[in-house]
Amino acid sequence: MTENIEEGFMAFIADGQEGIGAVREVNSTSIVIYVENAGEFAVPRSAVKDVHFQKVILRPDRLDKRLLAAIGHEHDSEDPNLAG
Repeated sequence: MTENIEEGFMAFIADGQEGIGAVREVNSTSIVIYVENAGEFAVPRSAVKDVHFQKVILRPDRLDKRLLAAIGHEHDSEDPNLAG
């Protein structure tokens, strides 16, 4: 990792993809990520692949199944008729 993780950084499953949530809390063993429409999830630091440019890149194979399911539904409440 090239950068320390800080509150407010965005979390991603892969570089170049859409963000999945924002870092809400950082401690020595985990980070807490808020995912829209799903809430907060504790992610072990072992699931962090890289940190750069205020982005936290995660390892999907090390994430909790509940978090992976939430990621798939984070935009469900958005109005598809609105351009964004």
